[in-house]
Amino acid sequence: MNQIARSHLIMFLFALSFLVPSIEASEGDADPIYKTCLEDCEKSGCVGEMCFQHCKFSSDGKPIDGPWYLQEPLYQKWKQWDCRSDCRYHCMIAREQQRWKLGGKPIKYHGKWPFQRVYAIQEPAAVAFSAISLAIQFHGWLSFFILLNYKLPLRPDKKTYYEYTGLFHIYAILAMNFWFWSAVCHTRDVELTEKLDYSSAVALVGFSFILTILRTFDVRDEASRVMVAAPLIAFVMTHILYLNFYKLDYGLNTKVCMAMGVANLLIWGVWAGITSHPSRWKVWLFNVGGTIALLLEIYDFPPYKGFIDAHALWHAANIPLAYISWSFVRDDAVFRTSTLLKKTK
Repeated sequence: MNQIARSHLIMFLFALSFLVPSIEASEGDADPIYKTCLEDCEKSGCVGEMCFQHCKFSSDGKPIDGPWYLQEPLYQKWKQWDCRSDCRYHCMIAREQQRWKLGGKPIKYHGKWPFQRVYAIQEPAAVAFSAISLAIQFHGWLSFFILLNYKLPLRPDKKTYYEYTGLFHIYAILAMNFWFWSAVCHTRDVELTEKLDYSSAVALVGFSFILTILRTFDVRDEASRVMVAAPLIAFVMTHILYLNFYKLDYGLNTKVCMAMGVANLLIWGVWAGITSHPSRWKVWLFNVGGTIALLLEIYDFPPYKGFIDAHALWHAANIPLAYISWSFVRDDAVFRTSTLLKKTK
């Protein structure tokens, strides 16, 4: 291993050492002023001068005007805000305003930073960045498809020369699926959208790990590919079933995804250090950006002005990373195709 690859390995092992953060209860949950506000809101249906129609209950505990979700226009029902959700949000905002006036810093409530809603969207910056990443992934896959089928020569049976075509088509589907559900979940995180987001994330990272091994080790035999992929697919599927039917564990899912993500970067980094591929510099560029993105997930900080936090910046960092990765895949398709054509002549 040359000096560059060794330095790269040390850098990623350093990042890996921070993957197991300490688990602490959210400070805001225990705040007595916040807890009192919640209790008063669920009884009165009001936070200060702001009152919520779906928090009005009769003496028997039933909503006066029927279920809360029947009291809203149809176009607003999708967001599923109920009495408790509205009370939590507005009590959190009111408490954060008090803390800000006293010079206090933002704290987490129920495991999450205090974000400002925009038209019922919980984390508007993360939603916007997710939507852009979805568009970049679609553009990358479409340009890859056009390159292979209309610009590069095909085999006599009309199949592509590039041995990883099908795998990258699957990757594109999983990537677009993840960014779609990421945008949905950051718009409104109910249990269903969180499960879809977390499951999509681990499915994408797991398949990326499989694809990394197959490409960097140049595994082209179908039987060998199955032997590599089968245990990893079994692990990913087991983890997804665990999240959906046993416990929706955000911390565990983050550790699993980050461990596979670090492994991906390590393998690509070593490969770029020993290969003579003409576009290996794009792998180095991606790995540097990927390292920065991982650090944003590890070193959390509160949202600036209630909108952009470390996780939102992680979403933003993935926009250029998606562009670079698809650029490398296109270059790799051209390189492998030209290499195979030379061998057939």
